[in-house]
Amino acid sequence: MEKVLHVQPADWQGIETSAKPVFLDFWADWCGPCKMLAPTFDRLAEKYGDQVTFAKVNVDELPDIANKFAVRSIPTLVLLQNGNVVEKLVGLRSEQELAQVLSHYANSNGSK
Repeated sequence: MEKVLHVQPADWQGIETSAKPVFLDFWADWCGPCKMLAPTFDRLAEKYGDQVTFAKVNVDELPDIANKFAVRSIPTLVLLQNGNVVEKLVGLRSEQELAQVLSHYANSNGSK
């Protein structure tokens, strides 16, 4: 089963209303750092996918969603809890740093 959802417009309402935390990766095909982040994002999805929904948002295909989160640089990672932004990380980050952020929400069901 695919652990990372590639967001389409029809998926968005379910993401916004998800009871599970949602980790969004805002990216584009032409973005080198985004390509470097992709394997890390996939590994984190394997590790935390039962507790956190992982979703990728292509900023070229879904600019309205990127604008909603004021994404001005990619990659940008946004963690949602009950539809609210609880973490926003801009730029390439290490797997260790991202795992630390995710562990707070995955292990405590979002009550940081």
